[in-house]
Amino acid sequence: MIAIENPILNRPFSKPDRHWALSDDGMPTGEKNEGRRRSEYIVAVATSKRARGGQQELILDERASERRANDRVNAIRAEVDQWRNSPEASWGVTYETARLLKHWRATDRERPLFFCQVEAAETLIWLTEVAPKNPVHARHLEYFRQQSEGSNPGLFRLALKLATGAGKTTVMAMLIAWQAINKARRPQSKMFTDAFLLVAPGITIKDRLRVLQPESGNSIYEKLSIVPRDMMDELRKARIVVTNYHSFQLRTKGDIKPGTLEALRGREDPETFDARFRETEAEMVQRVMKPLMGRRGIIVINDEAHHCYEAPPTAEVEPIARSEEETAAEANAEAEASRKEARVWINGIRAVDRVLGVKTVYDLSATPFFLRGSGQEEGKLFPWVVSDFSLMDAIECGIVKVPRVPTHDDVVKRDEPIFRHVYKHVRNELPRKGQRKAGKSYSAEDLPAQLEAALRALYRDYDAKFSEWAAKNAETPPVFIVVANNTSTSKLIHDWIAGYCENPDEKEPAKRKWRAGNLPLFNNVESGKPLDRPRTILIDSAQLESGDAISDDFKTIAGEEIEAFRRELRRTPGRDPEAITDSDLLREVMNTVGQKGRMGGTVRCVVSVSMLTEGWDANTVTHILGCRAFGTRLLCEQVVGRALRRVSYEPDDQGYFRAEYADVLGVPFDFMPANSSKDFSPPKPRTRIFADDTRAAPEVRFPRVLGYRVVFPQGRLSATFVGDSHMRLGADTPIPKETEVDPLIGQSNVINMGDLDAVRSQTVAYMLAKRALERWARMTENVDTEPTFLFPQFLGIAKRWLAECLHLHDGRSVGWLSLASYRDEAVERIVRACAKTLSQAGREEILPVLAPFEPEGSSKHVDFFTTKTTLLTTDPGKCQVNYVVYDSDWEAAFAERIERIPQVRGYVKNHALGFEVPYVFMGQERAYRPDFVVHWDDGHDDPLQLVVEIKGRRSEEDQAKADTLASLWLPAVRNDGRFGRWGPPVEIVQPYDMAKAFETIVKAFEIAAGIREKVS
Repeated sequence: MIAIENPILNRPFSKPDRHWALSDDGMPTGEKNEGRRRSEYIVAVATSKRARGGQQELILDERASERRANDRVNAIRAEVDQWRNSPEASWGVTYETARLLKHWRATDRERPLFFCQVEAAETLIWLTEVAPKNPVHARHLEYFRQQSEGSNPGLFRLALKLATGAGKTTVMAMLIAWQAINKARRPQSKMFTDAFLLVAPGITIKDRLRVLQPESGNSIYEKLSIVPRDMMDELRKARIVVTNYHSFQLRTKGDIKPGTLEALRGREDPETFDARFRETEAEMVQRVMKPLMGRRGIIVINDEAHHCYEAPPTAEVEPIARSEEETAAEANAEAEASRKEARVWINGIRAVDRVLGVKTVYDLSATPFFLRGSGQEEGKLFPWVVSDFSLMDAIECGIVKVPRVPTHDDVVKRDEPIFRHVYKHVRNELPRKGQRKAGKSYSAEDLPAQLEAALRALYRDYDAKFSEWAAKNAETPPVFIVVANNTSTSKLIHDWIAGYCENPDEKEPAKRKWRAGNLPLFNNVESGKPLDRPRTILIDSAQLESGDAISDDFKTIAGEEIEAFRRELRRTPGRDPEAITDSDLLREVMNTVGQKGRMGGTVRCVVSVSMLTEGWDANTVTHILGCRAFGTRLLCEQVVGRALRRVSYEPDDQGYFRAEYADVLGVPFDFMPANSSKDFSPPKPRTRIFADDTRAAPEVRFPRVLGYRVVFPQGRLSATFVGDSHMRLGADTPIPKETEVDPLIGQSNVINMGDLDAVRSQTVAYMLAKRALERWARMTENVDTEPTFLFPQFLGIAKRWLAECLHLHDGRSVGWLSLASYRDEAVERIVRACAKTLSQAGREEILPVLAPFEPEGSSKHVDFFTTKTTLLTTDPGKCQVNYVVYDSDWEAAFAERIERIPQVRGYVKNHALGFEVPYVFMGQERAYRPDFVVHWDDGHDDPLQLVVEIKGRRSEEDQAKADTLASLWLPAVRNDGRFGRWGPPVEIVQPYDMAKAFETIVKAFEIAAGIREKVS
């Protein structure tokens, strides 16, 4: 295999544009291909059959696989790409949706959203709001309705495939926000809803998904700025229920002890018993969905949705394909357990549909494939998947860690490295049953040699990683995971690693004898005594996730661990150690692994029965060892997924993530061979930036302007050309006049733009006048049709502009303005020049188009976290926000100096403030964010409000921004009259001599108060 030095090819916040070429068996070849990877998936193939007792069995060859293209996903992806890149006017979505899309796509956010997150939400928006309007696009929607009906009669399901660590919870928040905000502002619409049911596979994910409640103290909507602040009130109107699928099981009525219940069951027929003691379907829905009772058209969001499918009766299931190291009984038992889970989950959703009505089911999963025993081909992709961002995509974008697996060793006559699949080599030496029924006695000192060797080898690498993290002052240690096949094996491994009590039946603690473990960093025993805080924990995740009490068997083997953490609780102020159950205690420990100051924060090793919980979010996992059967690639990816979450999400100066790695033994997962040096970078500390209402500084308020409108003038149209009206075309513009092309042998050729030189000036003037008239008409308020009588006036202005403001160089001619981008930029300059002199009876007629539901923004809403270190502590008497997050030293110097100026009443840096100036550049609608808003005391009761921009140098686009601010935004806001007094814009250009900055700034404000408009 070819080892790849750095697997990361793409930036995480933009569309992938490169990928690694794969061989026929799905392995990277080391070659880079341009363009995005096509969506496809790999299905394991049963390549051999053998008879046992006359019965045919299907045996999976883990290396035999088949690659299948997702043609439907690829087609939708292409159409969504085209839609995304189209002008906003042609998006075909509501105003609220368009605003959310622009908010999500912004790249200058404090933390931009991953491209894959935005694309997933865009796909569902496109299918819901756009596709139904176009017969060609609507065929996709009809296809998914048919596929969903065939597999889930009566339910409409759409699935998003997102790799582990790619941020499914964020996507859920985006979908809820999109639906809920539109419903709040369009209550009669049947397209949207404000009622949501979120279903998780266990309590761990259920607890994590509580951040999707808008009123939650750690709401993801505010933490990640999922919605603009002025939309939060609409979002808070949503009703959201978060539950785990186990809650759909019908419960027993009343408080009846299990023994009594079983006795009563034996005396009555099942129907009579259920009628008396089992809740009805409607009662179950009332219990689970109480906040949503009375709502209709609910959207269900399934997390880890591959567990939810229409499971056939056991008798109808075809023979189960198994891996070679599994017994048929193990494979069948696992398949039946999956079917039972699926039935509870899907039947619960059907019950909600019958009682309340389900509008749509959104499925999210890293692995939305049919499981073994589902009645479908194992590993087949759900046919209702609409978007795909695979693990390979995530690695190429750096969003997740790169799993490293064994590729070769020095053992001769072996087809594969032994550590690639440890369990295959030791399964006959390990317990095959649960702890209680194991029968044979196993000792931790008799661990199979190959398992011990694998543990020691992986531990040696962990030891080096532990030292590296400690040297870099990591807040918590790296985490080592062992996944075992059953309770007995997990106990055996745990005791060998961490130590154990040799006489656990001894009642007196002082007489108990403790044996130390074999891996020092994971030892729970030191100097013959157990540690107060275990470094290694034993977890049965299946029991913890159900929400039921843990079994007596598990209490027995984890008793010391439970008691150690209970002792820690006794030392924690405000916690009652007796009020928390054993299962809740262990669940808290497991869910806080890798979190500083929490109960699981010092845990270094986790030994898990079966496999660790999906959704377990520890991002400090660096090593995994598997010691169980892995029947499918799907299971391998799920286990490896526990180690994929990154430690650091800080991009480098080029916008790429730095590669992080996880080392995996014992999980037969074919993946990318990679070389790397040290890869750990501790996450940067985060600082809270917020408005402190206890400060004396004034609140800074501003209008939220979305656009501009015109009360149509009756008088003659005129234009005032200023410096920003001028336009230059030359060789420094991005379109060449001539391009020379050469063959390897033969004659060269020159391709040029000579046709543009033939376009006459009169033709260009007519074209500019027509476009300017169209643009002007879109801004007008009191006309129903295009005011064609103004065309002659616009034609005259266009001719003036061509004569006075167009500067041609390097052989360019006036005909180059027939190119769309240059044409549109010229038109904007003409329209802004007309706006400067717009008047009617002494009253200017530009007015703002304001955000309809929150037309005013304020500095009091600033509240976010940043990892930036470019922070300046502000004067509480001058600034309501505690820090200025500056982007240049000039901005920092500016803030320092204006705090010393007596005339400055207050100011705020426009960072996460939401103050934007809409403008158009090269035909594209954009939003400009000035640097500061300053309140200046010019002798009036109310302050003069000044918009300040600090510029090192001015580009063409900067000119468009400044001209729009002066010609449209400020006149419109002044004419509105509701937002106080706004002075001319203050633009400080090239303040190289910072020693004179204080004097320069004072002069700038004096000029802004009434002398001139610009300081340089």
